[in-house]
Amino acid sequence: MNSTGRLIHGVLFGLGLLCVVVPQGARAAEKDEKPADGFVAIFDGKTFDGWEGDKAVFRIEEGAIVGGSMKKGLPRNEFLCTAKEYGDFELRLKFKLLGKDANGGIQFRSRRVPNNNEVSGYQADLGQSYWGSLYDESRRNKIVAKADLEELKKVLKMDDWNEYRILCQGRRIQLWINGHQTVDYTEADEKLEQTGIIGLQIHGGPASEAWYKEIMIKPLGAAK
Repeated sequence: MNSTGRLIHGVLFGLGLLCVVVPQGARAAEKDEKPADGFVAIFDGKTFDGWEGDKAVFRIEEGAIVGGSMKKGLPRNEFLCTAKEYGDFELRLKFKLLGKDANGGIQFRSRRVPNNNEVSGYQADLGQSYWGSLYDESRRNKIVAKADLEELKKVLKMDDWNEYRILCQGRRIQLWINGHQTVDYTEADEKLEQTGIIGLQIHGGPASEAWYKEIMIKPLGAAK
């Protein structure tokens, strides 16, 4: 083999080594790595592992949890909830609502109401005039911090995917949609619990759907 042949052979051999160093399995494993900055997925995109609720109302479709149906309405509110409880945390997820007068929300620091379909606690609200507001579901039954809808409409994408960010630190609760802060609220009632489950709501009413995906949490305190 002359010098040119040896050079070509050396280059091909080197490329072969590169293929061995980065096999397909390694590249696939990279996709499964946990997100940076302490966030972990609490929905795997495929199963209801770690969640409980009415599977006749909630389903998994295209890697998302879907509550409700565009074919028929719901007689009451329904919730899919985590089995695990959280105290202080940062929660990030993507959502979209479909259907006229669709309504949903993300419960947190909440509890199942015994012998009832309802969940009691804070809700990062979605839909109608409630977008981005903080509602107290089945407890005080009122908006405790209202978002500025005119400002929120500048970044909100109707009938499409948006991102919610929920930050709970002590009695301070902050909400953002698509990077726009909608709520900065400090709870004055020291009797209210500051730990609980996380839940995804589809509101009772006409045919509609609430979609939730890429649900990530970063615990900032003790979890049960």
